[in-house]
Amino acid sequence: MTSSTPYDVRDAEVIVVGSGLAGMTAALQLAPRAVTLITKTTGLPGGSSLYAQGGIAAAVGPGDRPEDHAADTVAAGAGLVDAAMAALLTRDGAALVRRLLDDGLPFDRAPDGSPLLGREAAHGAARIVHAGGDATGRTLVTALADRLRTTPSVRVETDAFAVDLVLRNGRVCGLLACHPEGWVLHRAPRVILATGGIGATFARTTNPAEATGDGLAIAARAGARLADLEFVQFHPTALAVDADPVPLLTEALRGAGAVLLDRQGHRFMPDEHPLAELAPRDVVARAIGRRVSAGEPVFLDLRPALAAKPDGFPTVLALCAEHGLDPFAEPMPVAPAAHYHMGGVVTDADGRTSLEGLWACGEVACTGVHGANRLASNSLLEALVFGARVARDVAERPLAPLPPFALPRPPAVAADVSHILLDAIGAEARTALYDGAGLVRDGLGLLAARRKLDRLAAALDMLRCEEDDAHEDAKAPPDIVRLWGEARNRLLVGRLVVHAALAREESRGAHCRSDHPLPNPIHGDGATTRTLTLSDLAGTAGPLSGDAACCIL
Repeated sequence: MTSSTPYDVRDAEVIVVGSGLAGMTAALQLAPRAVTLITKTTGLPGGSSLYAQGGIAAAVGPGDRPEDHAADTVAAGAGLVDAAMAALLTRDGAALVRRLLDDGLPFDRAPDGSPLLGREAAHGAARIVHAGGDATGRTLVTALADRLRTTPSVRVETDAFAVDLVLRNGRVCGLLACHPEGWVLHRAPRVILATGGIGATFARTTNPAEATGDGLAIAARAGARLADLEFVQFHPTALAVDADPVPLLTEALRGAGAVLLDRQGHRFMPDEHPLAELAPRDVVARAIGRRVSAGEPVFLDLRPALAAKPDGFPTVLALCAEHGLDPFAEPMPVAPAAHYHMGGVVTDADGRTSLEGLWACGEVACTGVHGANRLASNSLLEALVFGARVARDVAERPLAPLPPFALPRPPAVAADVSHILLDAIGAEARTALYDGAGLVRDGLGLLAARRKLDRLAAALDMLRCEEDDAHEDAKAPPDIVRLWGEARNRLLVGRLVVHAALAREESRGAHCRSDHPLPNPIHGDGATTRTLTLSDLAGTAGPLSGDAACCIL
């Protein structure tokens, strides 16, 4: 740190926030430009991509076409998919996956070298490319992380918690982060958010603990446009065990023949939808959820899939064994859990947001490609496609030099705040959001969740102290700042999701309102998106604009 500023100032051409598939793809594509990649994890890789058991959907098989993949994407999205974006995703995705196959990435292949293709829910063809059986995400991001470590133009900052964007006249000028050694201002004209989803804002989720919605909250506080925040996809078949996060039983199991059974051993999905276990995820999740809510356990019989692909699911077998379960002997208990966020920071086809100098890609972004319900295995594809598109646009788009801007004050958290108190606030926030804005919602439950989240946000804000009154030795250490920041982000994201869910008085895709059970035809044209900004939440603090400066850079 310098004597004239409260923290270090570090310069870069581009800042990438997030170490999942989207962030690493963008950083690698930007070489040899000077990139700083910031991640709050202890190393590479991070994010939900690491835990993705499903594969990558791409029309690379005989007779399959990107247009067919796009049609399936549109159909799954319940009328809200931007058809042009779906066409872009599937066209670019097919070319990109072919290139990865040609580059020798470790995808599962037949003896002749062609990719082994699986089928998953709502796909009209077998087009899912896997790596390591059900360890596609881990295999892919581990390979990219190895490449990133040998890329000299990329500087990786681990254990670094991104706190807020720094703005001047609506333009992004950098990012404020809390590092183990203290506060750092990363000064850069270009910032890419690739922070993943919001699963850990819910009490039951398949996402890792770091998925606290940081990028969405950062963009919201900066005033960026957001959209479709009410659309949270619940994965139908999370293992019903006491764990956080809950283990996922990949959809590829159902694609390979696994079936859902009720307590009596009856296979119920053929009664729910013509595609049975391969119906869209929202349909399968609600069919399971109704039974679980009524106290009836639901089971996934893996044995048909394990017989069909004996070596295809090592991750699933390990997860079951970890919890003392034997899928060869009996069906596995399952229940839905929060899994993927279709909403996010509004971007165009190149990842540009409504703020100059800010891009977003991956799950934190809302491109319109998922609509109200993401098609299975389009998530890793989205990260690859838009990570690459963002990198290309960032590299090619000229920006004027950064103007002088005021150095913002970091939020001051009282030093005597305890882990226990922050953990308790975070846990209450997760429970409130899961109970009020879970798989099935209604107006009364959403209002109750809003009141609870508002009270928790007010309580958390009281743990801050005035910067002028906070002596250096009385400030909270970085681990407390991170816990406080994650709780702040969880609460803001939860309030935004609830606000959006209250505003959409219909049921569509992953958004199910029991008090408005039917879709409203006027909302299903796929051409409009429901946007909001932080100003839609009355009483929420605004962004760090840099106007309250302690010095000028």
